[in-house]
Amino acid sequence: MNVIHMKYAVEVAKAGSINKASEALHVAQPNLSRSIKELEADLGITIFSRTSKGMTLTPKGEEFIGYAQNILRQLDEVEMMYKSELPAKQTFSVSVPRASYIADAFAKFSNCIGEGSAEIYYQETNSNRAIINILEHNYNLGIIRYASHFDNYFKTLLDEKGLQYELVAEFRYVLVMNAKHPLAQKDEIRYRDLEPYIQISHADPYVPSLSAATVQKDEHTVDCSRNIYVLERGGQFHLLSQNPNTFMWVSPMPEEVISGFGLVQRTCPDNQKLYRDVMIHRKNYRLSKLDKAFVTELCSSKRRYF
Repeated sequence: MNVIHMKYAVEVAKAGSINKASEALHVAQPNLSRSIKELEADLGITIFSRTSKGMTLTPKGEEFIGYAQNILRQLDEVEMMYKSELPAKQTFSVSVPRASYIADAFAKFSNCIGEGSAEIYYQETNSNRAIINILEHNYNLGIIRYASHFDNYFKTLLDEKGLQYELVAEFRYVLVMNAKHPLAQKDEIRYRDLEPYIQISHADPYVPSLSAATVQKDEHTVDCSRNIYVLERGGQFHLLSQNPNTFMWVSPMPEEVISGFGLVQRTCPDNQKLYRDVMIHRKNYRLSKLDKAFVTELCSSKRRYF
């Protein structure tokens, strides 16, 4: 399909006749008419109905012209980008688990964004969405989190999807709770101590090949009869700060975040389960300057808080 012919078709649709389009394009009518017929033959559709009143679009023609206008607009943008002396737009995208050390790294990374236009995407979500964002939504980086005993499940999935992966951090969850929580002053907190209280959990855990119920049950190390499931990290912290009978398992958090919400962080010797945060991206993808800056801040944040 010839791009010039596509431009001709868009102009004919706009003008409503070969004669008017010919004048606007400075192309002879016979040549313009022949180009439209060649385009219709290439596509195997009729773009225009030819009447005594001019050229009108068929249903298929309307669909084609819509696509053609988008394509031509994108071609113009590419041409302007490379013909102008303006710097290329800075882009960065990453999907991550809900983790304060990662959010802290991203905040510091934001200082690396230079002058000029920039599009930066940062999404806190579960492992499944992070993988989908790379495969289907053009995200460049992702960080997925899972319990270490699910390592084979995830590595098999990532290999099948053609994704490269690298360990960022390995850690045990700690407890976070309101500073006024009845257990906040205990030197040692055990599983049995937590049973009477309300557990806050992520609402969307994910492990490939396992049901959501199975994964949710695995996440609950404590047999609590009262559970609140919350997707958004800010909402989790707000609950913890407002209700002194709640607690949550989290990756180690920076002190300024904990104190800012009136919370405390405690360890539990009963919880020996290891978790892993793993960075993923498409195989053969070369990290950009912004990607590398984010990874640098991520490593620094990990060293500070773990």
